[in-house]
Amino acid sequence: MSSDPLDFHGIDYVEFYVSNARQAAHYYRTALGLVPVAYSGLETGVRDRASWLLRKGQVHFLLTSPLGPESAPEISRHIALHGDGVRDIALRVSDARTAYDEALRRGAKSAQEPQEFEDGSGRFVRASIATYGDTVHSFIERQNYRGIFPGFKEIQNPPPAPETGIAAIDHIVGNVELGQMNHWVAFYRDVLGFSQLTHFSDKDISTDYSALMSKVMQNGSGRIKFPINEPAEGKRRSQIEEYLIYYGGPGVQHIALATKDIIATVDALRAAGVDFLRVPETYYEDLPSRIGEIEEDYRELGRRGILVDRDEEGYLLQIFSQPVEDRPTVFYEVIRRHGSKGFGAGNFKALFEALEREQARRGNL
Repeated sequence: MSSDPLDFHGIDYVEFYVSNARQAAHYYRTALGLVPVAYSGLETGVRDRASWLLRKGQVHFLLTSPLGPESAPEISRHIALHGDGVRDIALRVSDARTAYDEALRRGAKSAQEPQEFEDGSGRFVRASIATYGDTVHSFIERQNYRGIFPGFKEIQNPPPAPETGIAAIDHIVGNVELGQMNHWVAFYRDVLGFSQLTHFSDKDISTDYSALMSKVMQNGSGRIKFPINEPAEGKRRSQIEEYLIYYGGPGVQHIALATKDIIATVDALRAAGVDFLRVPETYYEDLPSRIGEIEEDYRELGRRGILVDRDEEGYLLQIFSQPVEDRPTVFYEVIRRHGSKGFGAGNFKALFEALEREQARRGNL
């Protein structure tokens, strides 16, 4: 049985540094159906930044902006270099100080020493370590905390959000530079106690033009899954290289959001203005014979561009959005698992070719 030396419970929240948190919150509410539940800023006595917490099921997104270029310079620098992007993948733990100390003992670099907050809602502890690029992992201890966040004001009667069916974060994918994937695989193994779930080589994920390599790391319980990508040598610039150029280095490439009804979720997201990648119609010609019997109607999946893959444990359905920033960086995956614990290896070629078509449109292939 896999051990979990830092005693992770799961992903607590994902924090984005963005140029305008209020407007970003509007997008995530109207496009993804996340509900704004708490706010921190000038009105709550915070002078250097504004933050909005949005929630849907087990998905918690924290959107943070500086209130001026000098008020929170680390946030301003992050946005200037990366655009809007993920700063913190926060992990819930039983004891934040113990997890932080153990991570440092195992070789982690500190990003924030433990901070303890106490208010009328109880006790909340947070500490952070550095990981790839400017991304950090915060360790969050909140089992004795009844509130949402210290210093945040709960939003009463939030504006309506569309029902999208998004329920949880399935996995979060990081892009790193050529030759750095194994370094970060070792980091997650040796520092955080993760194990390698699977490995995809450039033979698995390639076209005539470009390729990438990927290894999937997960914690002991399997609740936290972090695929790590690096570019591979190819005739042209891969999607990972494009990301690294426009993001200004390593960072979170996409977040996979789980749903129980992918057809309804895709319809709701598309109606809200989310654009998705499309694979050629020929992808669906031999899909029934390749995948076999499934609960969903293949014709309905084809109309929406939803991909299907099967492994020895079941099958999954997935679809990928276009980048949600002006820079071709962060995007989202919608995923529905029927037993499968895989990541859609059978779809890699079709998906990669679709991504390359978009790169070509941007003049970046």
